[in-house]
Amino acid sequence: MKVKTILVSQPEPKVENSPYFDLIERQKVKIDFRSFIHVEGVTSKNVRAQKVDLSKFTAIILTSRNAVDHYFRIAEELRFKVPDAMKYFCQSEAVAYYLQKYVVYRKRKIYVGKRTFSELTPIIKKYKTEKFLLPSSDKLKADIPEKMDALEVNWKKATFYNTVVSDLSDLRNVYYDILVFFSPSGIKSLFENFPDFEQNDTRIAVFGNTTVKAATEKGLRVDIQAPTPETPSMTMALEKYIKAVNKKSN
Repeated sequence: MKVKTILVSQPEPKVENSPYFDLIERQKVKIDFRSFIHVEGVTSKNVRAQKVDLSKFTAIILTSRNAVDHYFRIAEELRFKVPDAMKYFCQSEAVAYYLQKYVVYRKRKIYVGKRTFSELTPIIKKYKTEKFLLPSSDKLKADIPEKMDALEVNWKKATFYNTVVSDLSDLRNVYYDILVFFSPSGIKSLFENFPDFEQNDTRIAVFGNTTVKAATEKGLRVDIQAPTPETPSMTMALEKYIKAVNKKSN
């Protein structure tokens, strides 16, 4: 069946040169964006209950923009002045760039990985004497604590925000040719909002192996998958699929 409409389970990109907008233009498809999950910060009281004293840490590991926002939010709520000597270990350039919202970049000690957490670990390993805090969501990837423990450094994980299912009730009678997911939490949201969801002719696109696993465990048929060597991004995978099926339907 021809693809005309796509729902991406993420917020609409804020940049004008997003590949999704190029996809709309090239393939003449309609793409809507909607967060299936959202983040809610925990209270400073909850952080204290986790036995976290911000003054005891000399380095912060930041895996996302949310981690940046909520670390500084909690610091403010606890009236903790983040010392200028604090070291920041950022999973990617995007996270490091976002850090500028809170600190004067050139005056801070900031260490940046390429993209994945695995690529950041060799940098962390060089700083054995630091005391690391990893502010995260309640849905931290299971392999991250394993990787941190393997480094044999002094570190602590703390939940600073929770990943929560969004209300999608207004989409109950809305049909899309493709639904796009990027995390198991997105799949969970789909079935919490629509327990009676039946896939039928809807195509499911997923990013990452854990999302594939979550989709198949719920009985979904995965039609489009990324990343692959041929299609490393979701937009590339979508375009390849759309070109193939729309050509057949002409």
